[in-house]
Amino acid sequence: MSGWIEDYALIGDMQTAALVGRDGSVDWLCLPHFDSPACFSALLGDEQNGNWWIRPADGPATATSRRYRPETLVLETEWATDEGTVRVIDFMPPRGGAPHLVRIVEGVSGTVRMSTALRLRFDYGNVVPWMRRSGAELAAVAGPDSVWISTTVPLDGHNFAHDAEFTVTAGQRVPFVMTWHPSHVEESEHLDAEKSLSRTERFWRNWVAKCSYDGRYRDAVVRSLITLKALTFSPTGGIVAAPTTSLPEEVGGVRNWDYRYCWLRDATITLEALIRSGYTEEADAWREWLVRAVAGEPQQMQIMYGVRGERRLPEWEAGWLPGYEDSRPVRIGNAAVHQYQLDVYGEVMDVLDLGRRSGLPREEHVWGMQRSLVNFLEWCWQEPDEGLWEVRGPRQHFVHSKVMAWVAADRAVRTVEEFGMAGPIERWRALRDTIHAEVCEYGFDADRNTFTQYYGSKELDAALLLIPEVGFLPYDDPRVVGTIEAIRDDLMVDGFVMRYRTDRAGTADKLPGDEGAFLACSFWMANALLRIGREGDARELFERLLSLRNDVGLLAEEWDSKAGRQVGNFPQAFSHVPMVTTALNLSKHDGLRRCK
Repeated sequence: MSGWIEDYALIGDMQTAALVGRDGSVDWLCLPHFDSPACFSALLGDEQNGNWWIRPADGPATATSRRYRPETLVLETEWATDEGTVRVIDFMPPRGGAPHLVRIVEGVSGTVRMSTALRLRFDYGNVVPWMRRSGAELAAVAGPDSVWISTTVPLDGHNFAHDAEFTVTAGQRVPFVMTWHPSHVEESEHLDAEKSLSRTERFWRNWVAKCSYDGRYRDAVVRSLITLKALTFSPTGGIVAAPTTSLPEEVGGVRNWDYRYCWLRDATITLEALIRSGYTEEADAWREWLVRAVAGEPQQMQIMYGVRGERRLPEWEAGWLPGYEDSRPVRIGNAAVHQYQLDVYGEVMDVLDLGRRSGLPREEHVWGMQRSLVNFLEWCWQEPDEGLWEVRGPRQHFVHSKVMAWVAADRAVRTVEEFGMAGPIERWRALRDTIHAEVCEYGFDADRNTFTQYYGSKELDAALLLIPEVGFLPYDDPRVVGTIEAIRDDLMVDGFVMRYRTDRAGTADKLPGDEGAFLACSFWMANALLRIGREGDARELFERLLSLRNDVGLLAEEWDSKAGRQVGNFPQAFSHVPMVTTALNLSKHDGLRRCK
């Protein structure tokens, strides 16, 4: 059985990523890319679905301690046994040609007998490869995939696995290198594990050195930025929401989705976090991915795309996988790609406006695309949609969606006014004013002094916390303060914020079961409390959220307060990005207070 979600640590090469458990087992890895079929799928089943563990043959299965080497994505897992102490160093070097997974076993003290077992299962645990030896190496081949294992330790085949026992003494280092190739391509030259370790450490430390943030939360911010960089598909600049699929929002439930794609909803906050942290190169690459992905007819714009900008992401179920802790189904692909979400037009207009204001290189041809988006919006904004959260119930007039339609019109007007771009500004001003008036009339419950999830609903939605953040109304507007208070009273459960209530008849998503508190929404609440002058409450909530991170600083999508554990896909960019921006806002507030 796989461990708890927070038992895992992330390693990656900015084209794919692996999850390594506290027990020294790599339980998830897709090769060669984030969205490729997994060759280790024990995370969603058991060891027969593929994994690779290295740990002491005697003594505790779970490591005594682990950490990332400072300011890197190099993981160290350590066991203290009666015979001595041993360390496993795991990393994936930044991609040159082929992807590599490197594991170095290091003797720290004494002499420790070690054990390893490798079970390769291509196509999400469904295909057992043909294994053969080629000199000192072990090769696994099936269909389009081949994996080569290079090590000084002889590996023996038993029961569709290859295993070995070996000893390490203090100061001794034993390398294992796993390399993927297309099966029709000959193996590339061998990787030197020690030299690659030095290069990988140097890469990450040089990258972290660009970080401009130096506040009280620097360690947490740096770890989140490294995680965000690891979730970036370096050839295109796209950033996946998470490297995993089907980690459940409720253990044993059906809310299991594939997050190995790039969502437009993440665009503005991701760009803001990168720019404010000093990473303009990554911000520009992310913006350029966005422009390429959404190019085309505005009515064909999607809510998500593949890492290369792919539009077709068909959803199907891997029925042979039992799911994480029996959470079925395991979904590959994401049918939400076909949903109509009005808010994406505002997301795209907002991120391009932010890019201009932040001094990113101007792309004049992009303005033509933006004009077509706003022109399309003029006649489609009054239609109901599925909303930010991709509900699978009936379409509604979601308030957040209408607010983001207002954002699209507003940013178009501002671009003409402040950057001198050509456009029908009076028409767009009228559109902006019309949307604003309608939202305030039909999306606001005057009796409770709060905006609602959708027109005519009595339900709330944590996305309403973004109303002042996007400039629709100021933070000191009584309607905004009332909305923040209402969400705090109704959607906060055990001190954390739910997206919306799933336990009442009026729920919009129409899915069975429940879900955990959505961590991004809790960070939004901390930021909102700060902005309305409740710094103490904001900081208390923020630091409570920081305490949910696992021992190596990672967050999943949600928190199950009843079970006291992380749930949802892991690690989740949409949790780490608002963590960064909220930390920056708190630190900025500290600076303003010192100036006074």
